[in-house]
Amino acid sequence: MSHHANPGTAVNPHLEKLHPYPFEKLRHLFAEVTPNAHYAAISLGMGEPKHPTPAFIQKALIHNLQGLAHYPSTIGGEPLRAAIAGWLERRYGVPPLDPATQVLPVNGSREALFGIAHCVVDASKQPLVICPNPFYQIYEGAAYLAGADTYFVNSEPARNFACDYGKVPAAVWERVQLLYLCTPGNPTGATLSLDDWRQLFALADQYGFVIAADECYSEIYHTSAAPLGALEAAHQLGRSGGERPYRQLVVFSSLSKRSNVPGMRSGFVAGDPAILKKFLLYRTYCGGAMSPPVQAASIAAWGDETHVAENRAKYKEKFALATPLLRQVLEVELPDAGFYLWADVRRSGLSDTEFARRLYAEYNVTVLPGSYLARPAHGVNPGEHRVRMALVAEVDEVLEAAQRIVQFCTAISLQAS
Repeated sequence: MSHHANPGTAVNPHLEKLHPYPFEKLRHLFAEVTPNAHYAAISLGMGEPKHPTPAFIQKALIHNLQGLAHYPSTIGGEPLRAAIAGWLERRYGVPPLDPATQVLPVNGSREALFGIAHCVVDASKQPLVICPNPFYQIYEGAAYLAGADTYFVNSEPARNFACDYGKVPAAVWERVQLLYLCTPGNPTGATLSLDDWRQLFALADQYGFVIAADECYSEIYHTSAAPLGALEAAHQLGRSGGERPYRQLVVFSSLSKRSNVPGMRSGFVAGDPAILKKFLLYRTYCGGAMSPPVQAASIAAWGDETHVAENRAKYKEKFALATPLLRQVLEVELPDAGFYLWADVRRSGLSDTEFARRLYAEYNVTVLPGSYLARPAHGVNPGEHRVRMALVAEVDEVLEAAQRIVQFCTAISLQAS
């Protein structure tokens, strides 16, 4: 019988690289704090939609519960894939996608964003995965657990929070196998232009990496025109046809924010059929099939735009009311899209963590320190001195939170003087 020097449970060593999730850090920050009982709690911390789920989506889910009697297929039903393809065509003006090869339903975009790294990363070649910074932490975890290292490209306030991919050295590009994008960005709300996409597609062609475009905030925008989508940009740049349409590009989207159904876990991946073929194989082994009632409710949701426009109008109202108030005391601007304000708190004289901790203690309002959403890279943590505010609650609650933040900052200013 063999004896091991260190008996114990086997563990994937890549798990040691994972950072605590931002909300775990926030719980630790608040652990010794008792918030001011004079105020009811208001959370702007988590990006969880709080608007009511439309009744017609709930009815579609309930009326299809008989589907629970069947195993779902990983590829999803043809009606759902056709509904998603139809939405993409209407929303982005792209040629009809083949529902059989270019669209794959997934249980929310998170599991798919994580899983794609395991399909495209070859761990034997010292791979790099590029992430924006700040970023959605799933990108980083996916890279590490797929056996890759990360390379962060910082968001730049002077570029409207866009990342400058022109600063990435050739030696880095040569190792890149996957590039994660979030457009509109979390937490900055930044969107990519057609010129940005032209640059990225040229780099992908030159170095052979895959672009994973996270577009889960695409339907919440504050401008008159909807944000440019990845498939839309590819089509405008002549990449939607040929033997391999949308080559090296996969797009991820979700109903969570668009339709206020975060608990339904419904999204999709679309784009390069060669990548989706491998991704379907991977997900078949993961058991990532969507429940038939959820498929039925998703078909209803993707087929209706009225509730999406009403949802967007609610966010526009909240941002129009809250942003000018907060601008009195913080450096903050209306973003292009998304439901976050990305506020610079340096005028308060506090760090982002101290700002969040004291605001919670004194006014019972929760915001997320920006440094928790980013990593130190190129000599700076681009989230430092900022806080993320998710304007997800109903308008009265958001307005109350903004007024308390103004009171808080004003009180700090008076104390300092």
